[in-house]
Amino acid sequence: MEKKYFDPADLKKFGNITEWQEAMGKKFFDWYGEVFKEGALTEREKALIALAVAHAEACPYCIDAYSSTCLEKGADEEQMMEAIHVAAAIKGGATLVNGVQMMNHVKKLSM
Repeated sequence: MEKKYFDPADLKKFGNITEWQEAMGKKFFDWYGEVFKEGALTEREKALIALAVAHAEACPYCIDAYSSTCLEKGADEEQMMEAIHVAAAIKGGATLVNGVQMMNHVKKLSM
């Protein structure tokens, strides 16, 4: 059997992170649950944001979880893909804007 880093079955074990540090794990899950409650943003909007961030962070567990959550909260495939494109644009832009730092450094060295 081939060893792999990502095992979809591990997503169901997420709650086990409290096993070795119960107090902090409980605080995390309490906070996490509060974050995803309906507020100024709908649960659907929050799920789409989470899906976009999951892709930007390249977390396969989060991608699986929030793909399902988005569908459950009423998002469609077009909205989900658009959210991913927003994340990709921001990540690409953030990479490119840091090029200004390189340009400033090179110009300074060239003086």
